[in-house]
Amino acid sequence: QVQLVETGGGMVQAGGSLRLSCAASGRTLSSYGMGWFRQARGNEREFVATMSRSGWSTYYADSVKGRFTISRDNAKNTLYLQMKSLKPEDSAVYYCAASRSSAYDDYAKYSYWGQGTQVSVSS
Repeated sequence: QVQLVETGGGMVQAGGSLRLSCAASGRTLSSYGMGWFRQARGNEREFVATMSRSGWSTYYADSVKGRFTISRDNAKNTLYLQMKSLKPEDSAVYYCAASRSSAYDDYAKYSYWGQGTQVSVSS
């Protein structure tokens, strides 16, 4: 099994940037399709971005297109989410997830999850 640990969350002002990291252990990250999800207080978990096992395909929620970028560093066995032009509505706990199939935005198809990292964007 793969274990996932998210880091990089914090507090920023609107318009600022953050880069979240998801360090994987136990298995190589390239064996999985990867996704980022977020959950704001009182809201349901929502899809943010995903990357295929090959790394050749990415898919983003409309709300973050043009602002967020998902990437991976196979040498470091780490997944990233670069977030730019942050908005207050981006505030949430962000979760990294892994799937051994093509899961895209379906959270139910992701088998492994990190514990989350808090992102707070002030207006």
